[in-house]
Amino acid sequence: MTHDAALAALSALLGERLSTGRADLALHGQNETYYPDTPPEAVAYPETTPEVSEIVKICAARGCPVTAYGAASSLEGQHLAIRGGISLDMGRMNRVLAVNAEDMNAVVQPGLTRTALNEELRATGLFFSVDPGADASMGGMAATRASGTTAVRYGTMRENVLALEAVMADGTIVRTGTKARKSSTGYDLTHLLVGSEGTLGIITELTVRLHGIPEAVAAATCRFDTVEDAVNCVILTIQSGLPMARIELLDEMMVKGFNRYADAGLPEKPHLFLEFHGTPAGVAEQMESFRTIAEDFGAEAFATATRPEDRTALWAMRHKAHYASAALGGGKHLWPTDVCVPISHLAEAVVEAQEAAAEMGLTCTIVGHVGDGNFHAGLSIDPTDAGEMARAKAYTDKLAQTALRLGGTVSGEHGIGIGKQAQMAGEHGQALAFMRRIKTAFDPGGILNPGKLLPDDA
Repeated sequence: MTHDAALAALSALLGERLSTGRADLALHGQNETYYPDTPPEAVAYPETTPEVSEIVKICAARGCPVTAYGAASSLEGQHLAIRGGISLDMGRMNRVLAVNAEDMNAVVQPGLTRTALNEELRATGLFFSVDPGADASMGGMAATRASGTTAVRYGTMRENVLALEAVMADGTIVRTGTKARKSSTGYDLTHLLVGSEGTLGIITELTVRLHGIPEAVAAATCRFDTVEDAVNCVILTIQSGLPMARIELLDEMMVKGFNRYADAGLPEKPHLFLEFHGTPAGVAEQMESFRTIAEDFGAEAFATATRPEDRTALWAMRHKAHYASAALGGGKHLWPTDVCVPISHLAEAVVEAQEAAAEMGLTCTIVGHVGDGNFHAGLSIDPTDAGEMARAKAYTDKLAQTALRLGGTVSGEHGIGIGKQAQMAGEHGQALAFMRRIKTAFDPGGILNPGKLLPDDA
């Protein structure tokens, strides 16, 4: 189905900022993983919130789908216009509107990236903490409820978004939340929109929480003989109340991928990458406490890094895990998936994930923000190999079932998008029907990112 009437009206509104060029459509139809390329019918480039409102009004009146587009770094195809219509590229709405240092918050537009925000904050002594591996856009991070390596200490986007401005499915502009740290008024629309993957509204402004840059920062690495030893070390560390800023697991396959991709030169054993924040004395005490715990689980080669350039290099390598996993697969596509389980069941879940990949004959890396029970599996697959694709799907289904059996969730970070809709009923049960009612109430015409998050009502 084409939407010529909507595109004609949008062209009159936007002029050259509505693109139907082949290269532009192809760019906006690509993704980081294995989903087929899905070009939209057109790409719109708004520059203001009122303009987004007018675009949505035009599309709503003509039944034209609207799919918000940020940095295109999502891993479940959230930004793909799978039902046609327009890709709403928010890249030109990329300014820092205000930094309120005394209140430790900032007001930003959705197309701003997380690294650009932190560049802007450099002189303030503050930083924005949420750091998914990609240089994602702030709007996309809110829409997918992103997290990252620092979530164990500073929280995810859920904890770090205070207020939003959004354009709803009829073009109405609403504001939710305030700059206050808490509120007891009305339904929490802010956090209903956070994580809604663009299916309930288009985020056009965010007020986000900032944190003070710690006085001292130190990173560390160590390795273990088995994943189980590494994960049990993490479990005891968290249960002991150590205020870890980052605590990341790399299994032996992930380490092998880093060696191939970045010539890391690491022994191919499970590793933990860590970071400690606080005062100089506090950081030293945290490191020593962790070292004592780790040695009880057979940790070797405990090494520290305090120079900023060394820490930056360590985390830059960690943030390239997606590409290192792909390199391990010899140029195949990557099928990434993630789950999150209660910390007490983390070792069981990780070991089951490794064993299942071996049984199914799949090349698989495991890496994760294990301090909060979240880990990622990266499967190397050939989309033209039906057998391998079937095994990969069976693996992701099994991993999701394991997470639910252990009291966890089918995604702690990647979200649902296209790929995990079939698992929503298993996690949410009767609540799924109420989610559908919310979608219908907010978007009765079904124009906002259709085909995502919620499975079709059979």
